[in-house]
Amino acid sequence: MTSDSLVEIRDLHFAYDDRPILSGINMRFPKGKVVAIMGGSGCGKTTLLNLIGGQLRPSSGEVRVAGHEVAAMKEAELYALRRRMGMLFQFGALFTDMSVFDNVAFPIREHAGLPESLVADLVDMKLQAVGLRGAARLMPRELSGGMARRVALARAVALDPMLVMYDEPFTGLDPISLGIIGQLIRKLTDALGATSIMVTHDIQESLLIVDYIYFMSNGKVVAEGTPEQIRNSTDPFVYQFVHAQADGPVPFHYPAPPIASLLEPRRA
Repeated sequence: MTSDSLVEIRDLHFAYDDRPILSGINMRFPKGKVVAIMGGSGCGKTTLLNLIGGQLRPSSGEVRVAGHEVAAMKEAELYALRRRMGMLFQFGALFTDMSVFDNVAFPIREHAGLPESLVADLVDMKLQAVGLRGAARLMPRELSGGMARRVALARAVALDPMLVMYDEPFTGLDPISLGIIGQLIRKLTDALGATSIMVTHDIQESLLIVDYIYFMSNGKVVAEGTPEQIRNSTDPFVYQFVHAQADGPVPFHYPAPPIASLLEPRRA
């Protein structure tokens, strides 16, 4: 592993039974950077996050986090590694029967062994960082979608993780909330010195905050680059994705016989 990489993926292959999902993936995630993984639905993006977190094991190849091969770690070692990771799930996944305060306090109480007075101080600081200290006693049902995502972000960074993974953090948000979440991801990454890996479809917001982007299609990396390189790319797949074109390497039409071949017999 190179010294500036927190996560490194080498020649990674993964399949569910005989159905290949990932094929020959190579990626690097440097320390202190925000890196996006993009691509169409079903191309293997979320599977990659599960492999990094150790919920899945590769068919072949390596996933290394902080110098450790994840698949080779024993259960206790893996749990210790996960305590240094944060995860923001799609739609937030807050505990619905816990207050905002208790949601953010949950990982601290589970893993830190601190007195409750210190837990309260830490929760207040995390909620302050996302602008929601005043909402500490609210329940998740009382929050807007954007507020819930910000609480989930505060929970994800509650233990000052070295790695934070985001699974579609912008889904379902209005433009204001989307911009807030994007800026918080950038600011918290910089403040913590963490590495952020973001699976997302939102190309325009991502180009504003990320340091590097990988594009995936059919389980492979088909393009990569900095935001500036991606904006100026003439690669057909990247161009279609960035400019939201209906047709291109990802076709508009599902494979079917030419329409003319169906009409001619009917006219006969």
